[in-house]
Amino acid sequence: MENLPYVQATGTLETLLDKIKSASVPEKFSQDFVATKLLLKGGSGRALIPFVKRMGLVTSDGNPTPRYKELRNPDKSKFAIANAMREIYSPLFEMNERVYDLDASKLKGLIVEATGAEANSAVVQKTLSTFQSLRKRADFSENNVVREEVTQRETIESPMIPISNGGSNTRNDAPAAGESINLSYTINLNLPATSDIEVFNAIFKSIKQHLIQG
Repeated sequence: MENLPYVQATGTLETLLDKIKSASVPEKFSQDFVATKLLLKGGSGRALIPFVKRMGLVTSDGNPTPRYKELRNPDKSKFAIANAMREIYSPLFEMNERVYDLDASKLKGLIVEATGAEANSAVVQKTLSTFQSLRKRADFSENNVVREEVTQRETIESPMIPISNGGSNTRNDAPAAGESINLSYTINLNLPATSDIEVFNAIFKSIKQHLIQG
């Protein structure tokens, strides 16, 4: 059964997300930052830190991610939350790719199916309320998919594949513009054990005709 994330108080989660947008980006998203900068003191604020990490806003060691910065951008905020929801509630999206359009009853049914919990359990109720709370702040428009920032630039290089025939050396570096590529081949022949000269004449005649002149 799936372990779908939820929070105890959705109102506190919404307040935290709003305060993240207005506060500056911290070096570390810590309990101290939540208490002193976001002004969410006590256990309710601390309890949200693991959920913020599950959303991909913060790394496991507390570093804000590109998604954290997108959340603070008014033009990308709703898409950042939508991307986070697709990840943390992936089992629900696998059941119904438009789960965000379902009414409360059908959404609850999927949560019950995914978690295996009783329909009236606290797990189901809190998961349902957390999903709905985030959905109000998300935009799943298919033509407005957010491409998250690439933190590391990847360079794709075409590998140089050496050509080798019978151990001969070949040129592996790419030719300059207008420069031709010269390839060399070494052909090893295993001649039959015979003293009949006509056999050798036939072999070399065939090589000359098909390989050298061909």
